[in-house]
Formats: sequence, C-alpha cells, structure tokens
Amino acid sequence: MTSSPLFFLICLALVGFFVSAHVAKLPLEWLLLAGESMTAVTLLLLALLKNSEMRAEHAVQRKLDAIARALLEMNDGKDSPAMEQLRESIRMEEET
Repeated sequence: MTSSPLFFLICLALVGFFVSAHVAKLPLEWLLLAGESMTAVTLLLLALLKNSEMRAEHAVQRKLDAIARALLEMNDGKDSPAMEQLRESIRMEEET
C-alpha cells in the first residue's frame, strides 16, 4: 500500500493541507490538526521503514545460512578449522 501512487497522493495532499493552512493563516485548531497529522504519518512511515529493514536483514541472513549449509554439505567429511567456524556461524544472529 505504501508504495502505491494512491498513498503518495494522500501524503502529497496532507503536505499541501499543511502548507496551505499556514499560508492561509487558518485558526490555531486547524494548524494543530495539520501538524499532528504530519507527525502521525511520519511516525507510521518510520515504523514501516524499520519493519521492512528488519525483514530485509533477516532475508539476507537466511540466504547466507543456506549458502553456509550448502558449503558444509559439499565438504562433508573434510574437517578443517574453516569448516568448523562456518558450522558455528550458522544461526549465530539469533544468539545476539
């Protein structure tokens, strides 16, 4: 929804309302409404951004874990310090 043109138009209309309320010197109640609306949308977008950042980070970590497992399976039976470190690093991000 947030990447849709409709959402962009809603945000643009909100910014337009905010600017026009100040230019038109509307009563304080309208200025507060415009400012609080902008604040609410900003906080919602910040939460959305953080959520998508965390999802992307987890997706990258899952891919790295899959690559590590594949490397371990390819070298099955060949123990070396590097293979042991690789084995220990799988799912390490969940411990931190």
